[in-house]
Amino acid sequence: MRSRLLLVAIAMAAATPAPTCAQGDYPAKPLRLIVPFPPGGGTDITARAVAARLTESFGQPVVADNRPGANGTIGVDITAKSAPDGYTITMISSSHAVNVGLYPKLPYDLLKDLAPVTQATSQPYAMVIHPSIPARTVKEFIAYARSKPGTVNYGSSGTGGISHLGGAWFAQLTGTDMVHIPYKGGALALVDLLAGRCHMQLGTLLLTGPHLKAGRLRVLAVTTPQRWHGTPDLPTVQESGVPGFTITQWYGMLAPAKTPPAIIGRLNQEIARILHLPDVKEKLAADGADAVGNPPAEFGAHIKSEVTKYAKIVKQVGLKGE
Repeated sequence: MRSRLLLVAIAMAAATPAPTCAQGDYPAKPLRLIVPFPPGGGTDITARAVAARLTESFGQPVVADNRPGANGTIGVDITAKSAPDGYTITMISSSHAVNVGLYPKLPYDLLKDLAPVTQATSQPYAMVIHPSIPARTVKEFIAYARSKPGTVNYGSSGTGGISHLGGAWFAQLTGTDMVHIPYKGGALALVDLLAGRCHMQLGTLLLTGPHLKAGRLRVLAVTTPQRWHGTPDLPTVQESGVPGFTITQWYGMLAPAKTPPAIIGRLNQEIARILHLPDVKEKLAADGADAVGNPPAEFGAHIKSEVTKYAKIVKQVGLKGE
């Protein structure tokens, strides 16, 4: 009888498919890091920096895969619908928190269909203008825009993105009539700003910094609640005469929901370690960003808070998804 039971147990074990990769062996093959924006923008630059270091620490290629479109929705949807095995992850930005309140029928639920891994960075947006605009302060820019209603424009990384919402919110709070020009990514908006076809842009210092140093653009203020420690002489938009106007850009990593906690933990541990390497922190700081690398639960709470905040502003401004 015992022999028969043993034979049955062996047969059942043989018939049970082996897992493609035990969690303890993770990662056993290349990873795909989906970047839901075009190459050259802040999200892309940060994602590729992390991917390069993850490749070194994991001993497996971590390939940045740009899947832009629909203000970052397409790339995140691909991730949400991928196998929850840790081999497909994405880097999102604060624009994805805006999307929740802007688009009533997103193909995924940001808070349910994806699992937070870690917040990668936090950084101010800078209010940047083309030097042809005769303004050196926020107040002067407001006065100039008010004097030319409907002729001053601002570029954004796309309709409904955080830079679009920020520009529309700024215009509402200041009583200025500015024209929004959407682009397929912040890098493309920057091209037209440099050419003078755009007048103002809310962009990261990572993206605009080299052009500010070269004098091709002029910075008026940062959008964070307090002055950013990296640019202590640069005022905030709030203190420049627009009370309540605060926007903090951030990037962070997500995996598909139901990804095993052990794999989420491994990703969190490695990415947080990479972000806090001295040379990585210095590079991020030089590019206008602070490394974060927090626990998954903390990042998840931050996303929820941002979704709530921006849903209220979307309603207040009357922004509509296109």
